[in-house]
Order: sequence, then structure tokens, then C-alpha cells
Amino acid sequence: MRDLISIRRSFFAYLDEMSLITVLLPYSYFNGESTAFILKGDKHPINLVIESKEKMQHFVKYKCRLYERIQIGRKYEVEDGNKGVTDLQIGAIIRTASFDEEFYYDGPLGVNYSSEKSIFYLWAPTAQQVKLVLKSSDPSIEERRIVEMERQEKGVWKTTYLEDMEGWYYSYLILINLEWKEAIDPYAVAVSVNGETGVIVDLNKTKRHKPVLPALEHALDSVIYEAHIRDLTIHPDSGIQQKGKYLGVTELNTKTKKNELSGLSYIKDLGVTHIEFLPVHDFEEIDELEVLKKYNWGYNPSHYNVPEGSYSTNPIDPYVRINELKEMIHAVQEQGIRVILDVVYNHIYKKEDSSFEKIVPGYFFRYDKYGMPSNGTGVGNDIASERSMVRRFIVDSVRFWIKEYQIDGLRFDLMGILDCQTMNEVRTVCDSVDKSILIIGEGWDLATPLNQEKKAIIANQHLLPRIGQFNDQFRDKLKGSTFQLYDRGYALGNKLNKDDIPDLLAGSIGIYKENGMFLEPGQSVNYVESHDNHTLWDKIEICFSNESEELKQKKQRLASSLVLLSQGIPFIHSGQEFFRTKYGVENSYQSPDEINQLDWDRKDQFISNVEYIKGLIFLRRRNKAFRLQSAEAIQKHLIINQQSNDVIQYILHDLKEIGEWESIIVFINVNDSPEEGFYTEDNWNILVDDDMVFQKDYPSIHGDRITVKPVSITIIAK
Repeated sequence: MRDLISIRRSFFAYLDEMSLITVLLPYSYFNGESTAFILKGDKHPINLVIESKEKMQHFVKYKCRLYERIQIGRKYEVEDGNKGVTDLQIGAIIRTASFDEEFYYDGPLGVNYSSEKSIFYLWAPTAQQVKLVLKSSDPSIEERRIVEMERQEKGVWKTTYLEDMEGWYYSYLILINLEWKEAIDPYAVAVSVNGETGVIVDLNKTKRHKPVLPALEHALDSVIYEAHIRDLTIHPDSGIQQKGKYLGVTELNTKTKKNELSGLSYIKDLGVTHIEFLPVHDFEEIDELEVLKKYNWGYNPSHYNVPEGSYSTNPIDPYVRINELKEMIHAVQEQGIRVILDVVYNHIYKKEDSSFEKIVPGYFFRYDKYGMPSNGTGVGNDIASERSMVRRFIVDSVRFWIKEYQIDGLRFDLMGILDCQTMNEVRTVCDSVDKSILIIGEGWDLATPLNQEKKAIIANQHLLPRIGQFNDQFRDKLKGSTFQLYDRGYALGNKLNKDDIPDLLAGSIGIYKENGMFLEPGQSVNYVESHDNHTLWDKIEICFSNESEELKQKKQRLASSLVLLSQGIPFIHSGQEFFRTKYGVENSYQSPDEINQLDWDRKDQFISNVEYIKGLIFLRRRNKAFRLQSAEAIQKHLIINQQSNDVIQYILHDLKEIGEWESIIVFINVNDSPEEGFYTEDNWNILVDDDMVFQKDYPSIHGDRITVKPVSITIIAK
């Protein structure tokens, strides 16, 4: 909607604090000079006290003290000594602690629907007027109903509409600083196609009973498999009918060309405990009516509480995407697998176009000391999670997804942009529903103007109990730097990092290093590959272009093995187990399906490696020794030695209370030659040897040494 009036201002006045007004007089206006300012709008004019006057490049800035209380949301004008008048605009006041304190609201927001009436609530404390806009979803009815809303306490606007409004479109008109803007409800739970407007729906019609899941005693019992809905299903040989759709994920017993399992049944057979789906909240840059024209991962959010329409079979019907996403989650859980959703609360797609900015301009985003939007995310805006109503929105949204969609975990994209208090409130909300809900996030320290001690980053992990963090040291020391393509890590044969490896294997808790990254192993999410950056296979292909396929596969297999055998939470990128390639594309977020799709023919080609990874997952899940739940337990049961031939002995001992074996030794050989691993004499069983995992009928050995094949692991137990 266009602005309803043309705004011409000779000079400018802003409310920057509850008692401070900043006035800017351009030099073209009386040379920027004024001896007095008066505030008008209440019962009587108020004389402002000029505290300072500063000549700037284009105007003179006056700071004026206000000694009487005014009401935010009312219209005020400032008159200068030249008898000119301008409106008082909302300025930096919205980013002050006093504003947060005065306008924090904990009552209902969004739409409360029933067949008799719908009640609408919108938090817009700086608005002078708010109107509800209603439109029938019937395209032949063009009439828009405009309803005046009433301001309540704490800057909330409310109206009740006494009809059955199910299926109607709705939005809000908000008047701030003399400008009308039309915005979609941030609390909308349904939208029309391409997110053009909110839709009133009855979520009771979409309710499902959550399947009973296998017990998850501890976060460390998790094995996470990261997947993108479109990538997982869209390959021509996936055997899946509903390619690229929520419903495609629900299809069972789908087969590849060679009659091997694909899709969800394959993932179940692999043995993982969780699937982490890349974002499913409504995002930009995909036309929901022409889905295949473009590709996107989904890290450009628009409507946080609405499912993305491009994955639905009918994005025009708002119920379809809700029901199909719920059906997908339900289908995964029926296979005994938990669902983690990737959430992107750190930024919005475009700040200026967002409902947040239209409804409460300047409040939901961070600004630097110069008043410019901060950009720690690298996409032009950072969500200001430390503000009370921003924090409330994030926590409310998490609660909504857990209760309404019955998810089992959340992965926080760029979690380091958010603050510790917000993340701990998220943890509390999750615990109030189910303490087994997993929370993991990217705790990178990004350049956002939030105090260092408040950031939800790895360095502050002591303030973030039971929140897992992606371990970039594990990734880079084992694989090689993610950001330096030719840098090789320990698993790729670079022994310069060998002294760092024991602590990484031991959960990064500081047993073998003076300052550990984490207090508890459950805080470390161990990985060498994710949707971001080069796949591990592509990095190996580039770094070892002249080596044999066998050696390259060994290096990938070794790195993946250490993910699954280390203390901490293992994280696998879908297709990592069959050497997933993106053909050298580092950042494939907008690359076509040919680059991003999960190649199910490749799964057939490398089925032996799939079986190996499947075997290691089984071994991990069968033996608690690989998922010790505390720093104390790791200190008690784990010893890591480096032999003179650079073979690492990863020894788990005194295990009778926690598993079938008394002792387990993992020998890690990154050398290109076979090496001997040493142990005490006795009868031992071989659990893993090179590319073989034994689950029964274990070969046995007796002696004091074993040959560990090149670039491989051997595991023995007694």
C-alpha cells in the first residue's frame, strides 16, 4: 500500500530517549539556527531545554531535554523559534532499556480463531493507528474490509471480528511517523501463495497424535543425519514419486535402480537417530508456483511460523503445506527417527520488507554505534535477540514448533548472533515439553554489536548448558581448514595437528589440552562435512587429484569413522557415506538440482562404504563407551596414547558396568603404510578391520601387536 500522505518536513525531530528529543535543522532552513523549541500535542505546550548544539555536515543538531512525560503512540509536533513545525518521529528510544521495560508484553499475540469470532492482537507500541485488513480468499470478491483496532496497555492493538473468518486473508495497516505501511502478522501461522498475506486457519483441523519414539537417555545417544527435502527426493533414480516435496520424504520402501533402499527407509536402515532438515519455515527466492525454476537452501526467512510452500503439493491452499509438513514429521517419527528442524532466527531476508521493520521500525534489528544496521550475519541485518519482545518472539516461535509440529530438536543457524539468555530460555521451553529435545547451533563469534559475554558462542559454552555447538576445531583439525581448500587435516595425512587430536577424540573437554572447548561432551557436535562449503569428497578430490580412488576413499572413510567414534554428538551430512560430491561447487545454496541432489546411483556404486558406515553407527549405538555422558566418565574410562609410529591408541577400559566389553582399543593409522598397534597379551576380538565392521562371529587374535592397514582404523575388544 502506498503512503497515504505526502510528507514534507522543513526540519526533523526524533524521540531518542524517554526525556530526550534530538532536533536536526538543515542549513537551508534559517541557517540551522533556533533559540527555542516547543513540544505540542498534549493539553499544553511543553518548553524543551536545549542541552547541546552541534554543527554537523548538513545540519545543526540540538539535543533537547524533556521534563514532562509523554505517551509513545500519540501524535506530537515540535515548533522551533522560527515558528516552523514538524512531527515528532520515533527515534532511538525504541532501542533503550526503558522502552523495553515499559512495553514488554506477555499476553496473547496473533489470531485467536473460533467459528464464532476471531480476536486479533498486534504489538505495535510506536504506532499512532492500526487497522485490520480482511479480504476473502475468493478471487472474485475484491472488497477489502478495513477495521479500526483499539490500543491496549503495553502498545498492543486488539480487535474482535464476530464472524467465522476461516480461510480469510488478513494483514495490518500501521501508521508510524505519518507513514502508513501494510504488514503481515509476524505471528501468522498460515499465508497465501508466496507469502503475500496472512491467512486465518483452524489448526485444530490439522492435529495429529505423535508416535511413541524410542527412548533417548542422553543427547550423546544421538546420531544426526542432515538432509534437504528437495535434495533427498528429487534425483531421477530416487524411486520417489513426490520429488522435492514433504510427501516425498514420507514414501517408504522406495528403491534405487539396483533395487536398493532409498529415501526414508534407507535412512532408517542406516541406523541414525535424528534427521535434521534444512529450513522448512517459509522462505524467499523460490516462486511457489514455479518451484523448479530456482533452487535455495532456505536460509532467507520471511514467515517464521509458516511452512514453506514450495515443498507442498498445493501451495495455494494454506492447509496443504501445514498438513503435509505434519505428515512428513509424523512419518519420520513412525520410523523411530526424531526430527530436528534448522531454524534461522539470526536474520531476516530483507530488513526493509520485513513485517518486523514495518510494524516496529528499528526495534527488531541491531545497530552499530553510528546508527547503521549491523551485519554480523553477512546478509545485511542481525536480529536483536537481547531485546525483550524479540526474545519473546523467538521463544514463542520455538514453543509453537515444538507443540504444534511436535518436533524433537532445533539446529540454530548462526547461533552466535543470538544471546545466551535467549538460548537458555529456549532450552527451558524445550524442557517443559520434553527434556530429550535436542538443541544444537553454530556458535561462531561474529561481528555483531552485542557484548562478548552475552553472545551464544563457543567461548561462552559454560553459560549454555545442554546446548550442543558445532565443533569447528574438530572439523578443521581432522579435515583441514574449511576456508583454505588445499589445507589438509590429520585424517588427510597432515600430522602437524597430531597433538590436538586426542582432546578432539575425547570430547574437546580439556583432558588432553589445557583449555578445553567444552565442559561436557554433550556440547560438542562432531563433524567433518555439512551442507556448507565443499563436501569432504570434493576437498579430497582436489587435494589428492593424482592419487588412486582407493586411497581417496580411505581418507574419507577414516575421517567419517572418527566422527562416529569420538566422544560427543556425531553429525553426518546426507550422502557423506557414499562420497557425496557437488562437483567442486563450494557454496551450492543457489546451484541447480544437478549439483545439490542426493545421487542415489552413487549410493549403489559405493554400497560397501555405506555398509561400513552403517556398521560403525551400529557399533556406536551398541556400546556406551563411545558416548560417555560426562567429563568424569571420560576421565575414568578413556586413555589416548600416541605411539612412536604415529598410530593413535584410543583405549576405553573398565567398561563392565556400561557394555558387553571390558576393554576396547581403537587404533588410528593415518600413514600411507601399514603400521603395528600395540596392546597387552590376551584374547581379543576384532570389531573393525580396515573397511570391515563385524557385528558377530568376531575374528579373534592373541598376542601383543596387530597390523593396522594404511589410512584406516582397527578396533579390538575383550
